[in-house]
Amino acid sequence: MTDADVRPRLSAYITRELIRDAAYPLTDDEGIISGGLMDSFALAELAVYVEQAFNVYIPDPDLTVAKMDTLDQIVARVLRG
Repeated sequence: MTDADVRPRLSAYITRELIRDAAYPLTDDEGIISGGLMDSFALAELAVYVEQAFNVYIPDPDLTVAKMDTLDQIVARVLRG
């Protein structure tokens, strides 16, 4: 699994399902939660998606704004497995 496999799928899921604006131009370092684009409850939905789509379990201690606020952070976490 590479960045090129993960990033576009995560970006599409976040904009379509969590932000609910598929045309939103999400940048790699934009604060998704801290910027008010989605709430912290959406992190649970994101974790379920990551587990289903990439077979990567993200434990609760990692589901924080500090660790999962940007696309860069989320992609890096998925790639770590």
